[in-house]
Amino acid sequence: MSFLLTSLDQKLLRDLWRIKGQGLAIAMVIACGIGLFIMANGMLSSLQETREAYYDRYRFADIFAPVKRAPDRVLTEIKTFPGVRAVEGRISAGVLIDAPGTTEPITGQAVSLPRNGRPVLNDIFLRKGRMLDPTREDEILLSESFAKAHGFAPGDTISATMNGSKRKFEIVGIALSPEFTYAIAPGGLVPDPFRFGILWIGKDALAAAFDLDGAFNEVLISRSHNANENDIIASLDRVLKRYGATGAFLRADQTSDKFLESELDQLATMASILPTIFLAVSAFLLNVVVARIVDSEREQIGLLKAFGYSDTAILFHYLKLVLAITLLGVIVGSGLGMWLGRLMAVMYQDFYKFPFLIFSLGLDTLALAFTISVSVAVLGTFTAVRRAAVLSPADSMRPAAPANYRQAGVMPRWFSDRIDQPTRMILRRIARQPVRALLTCVGLAFATAILITARFNWDSMVYMMDVNFNVAERQDLTVTFVEPRSDKAIFELRRMDGVFYAEPFRSVAVRLRNGHLQRRQSLTGLLERPRLSRPINADLASLAMPQSGVLLSKALADLIQADVGDVLQVDVLEDRKPRLDLTVAGIAETFIGTSAYLEIGALNRSLKEGPRVSGAFLSIDTAKQDAIYERLKDMPMVSAVGIIDAAQKSFNDTMDQGIGTFIAIISTFAGLIAVGVVYNSARIALAERSRELASLRVLGFTKNEASYILLGEIALLTLLALPLGSGFGYLLAWYLSESFTTELYQIPLVIELKSYGYACAVVAGASLISGILVDRDIGNLDLVAALKTRE
Repeated sequence: MSFLLTSLDQKLLRDLWRIKGQGLAIAMVIACGIGLFIMANGMLSSLQETREAYYDRYRFADIFAPVKRAPDRVLTEIKTFPGVRAVEGRISAGVLIDAPGTTEPITGQAVSLPRNGRPVLNDIFLRKGRMLDPTREDEILLSESFAKAHGFAPGDTISATMNGSKRKFEIVGIALSPEFTYAIAPGGLVPDPFRFGILWIGKDALAAAFDLDGAFNEVLISRSHNANENDIIASLDRVLKRYGATGAFLRADQTSDKFLESELDQLATMASILPTIFLAVSAFLLNVVVARIVDSEREQIGLLKAFGYSDTAILFHYLKLVLAITLLGVIVGSGLGMWLGRLMAVMYQDFYKFPFLIFSLGLDTLALAFTISVSVAVLGTFTAVRRAAVLSPADSMRPAAPANYRQAGVMPRWFSDRIDQPTRMILRRIARQPVRALLTCVGLAFATAILITARFNWDSMVYMMDVNFNVAERQDLTVTFVEPRSDKAIFELRRMDGVFYAEPFRSVAVRLRNGHLQRRQSLTGLLERPRLSRPINADLASLAMPQSGVLLSKALADLIQADVGDVLQVDVLEDRKPRLDLTVAGIAETFIGTSAYLEIGALNRSLKEGPRVSGAFLSIDTAKQDAIYERLKDMPMVSAVGIIDAAQKSFNDTMDQGIGTFIAIISTFAGLIAVGVVYNSARIALAERSRELASLRVLGFTKNEASYILLGEIALLTLLALPLGSGFGYLLAWYLSESFTTELYQIPLVIELKSYGYACAVVAGASLISGILVDRDIGNLDLVAALKTRE
């Protein structure tokens, strides 16, 4: 094969073999960056394409309009609105599911299906079984995730309490729907397939259960391509106002789609940050390696030019070296990215309930990854490569002029007298090559920062949950009624055996306006000094409910740009629909969702109603919880029961699966950065100082003393990099905290000390492994050959 290669290409192969260890380390750093880039961008495009295909194929509605009760004839008028393409009237209601093997009251959502045929909008994907028989009212379809969690299959039976009446149904099919891609219970934090399920029931059966014969309580609309959504919503609100409408809203405000869109935004942010860091480090490593090769091959470059090789030929020779290492990194990284992408696709499909999700990688993504990698590598090494190209034959045949060390590395006498000679040699070398030392520190600091950032995700979530479950939400159960009831219902709950305390709440759908900004929101009425569910301030102290003003969560205040003292226009969207003017009395700190609070008595008076409640927070005796659960399931007034311990467990399980996997991947990649930086720096230092180390060995230095001179420098730079990386990590975590914060989750900037320790330990460990590899080469150093080397 050698006769097919030019002399320069044969030299290129020899050079690559000679630096195979360093080249492989650099290629692995590139592979990590490309792997993350391909995984994140491929997963992002796969999720977007799957979502669009799923929404389009199963006709996910564009606009949703809940009402209390509207006759079916109203649908005919809605169809005439300009821009409306399709209309579906249906019944949707909360139910309590009684599943075998558990005493817990399980929250469910019952959704009606048309008497004949499939839904016009929000169609279902039938995974198993068959569709409903229109002649039978005891058949249902069950959501796939809930069926899997409880082991249900077509042919099994299940009981559900609907509007106070308990009924038994036969499961005839297992299904999915685009509106429940992110299937979360009302008021839930994360999907909990064991405690929340969707039941699709024939419309006649559901109408009979909820007294909605010939009527509906929700309208779904699909609009034309160029239709004005705001005009359609205004027309809907006008027509449905008399039927108890609480305000139409867009798909973007639908719970499932909102969570999915938030995930896509976070994935896009990660796709732009982490690969950039890896590729920047690889560019630095390539620059150092190529610069060292050029310096060591000055005479060879001069001879090549003397024999007629042009500057361009020399330039491309060293660029080929760069491209060979880069290409290896791209190939390995592409395979790694596709493998990680398929792994993530399985996790995403389990979390987001798509009927299918295939990780697909377009050629455009691969081409972009290759272009970015090559561009970064070439730009990072161009200065060193150009130096080889412009070096004249006469200059290259002479050794490089020695550096002026007269003033470099001068240390105060009081300091130098207190350290030994090998340590002085380490410090002088760092002082004489400050740029290289700084870049080595920066490379290691980036590895530390990435590890801290990965741990930040975990720390912030743990803190959020600790504050939410142990400070703000201290109840055991949250009981929600079918409709607002007299406060006598609270006394009935308090009389239950095992209930220590019951705290009422009132929830009303409103639209908050502050100037031109508005927000559809739930306004919650609480006791003046609540004991269980408590708004808190930034110091985690409980806030009292204002008697004549509204308390806003910080996220909500930011959305509508409201501050303490501002007067908000509050349009109530229920019953008499009064318009209120409320002053912002305070700002509460929340990490989950947006909230607005008012003292419950003041809220009821503003609505011109007596003492009414929407539900209660309960503190219970856990030894008697099973009896309490059974009693609640038998109460006609109860539509949902939230169990705080179950919600916390579900959230922790989600964190373990999602963030735990992410930390493992990022820790491995960050470790590879540290290995790449340390190993390359140590190998280059060994190549540059082999004659010096051999001389010291001949003069009587032991192998360990010689190793200390070389590896002590790396150890010192690693120690200097750790605090620098900790600072970088804090800044990067701050940026991600700001980028990831949405109206759904407000991510606090929390990094535990143990996370800094974890990051430092991983980087120090990776540096130690690299040092051991180089130390072996020091032991194998050929003293005679090294002493013959020309300076």
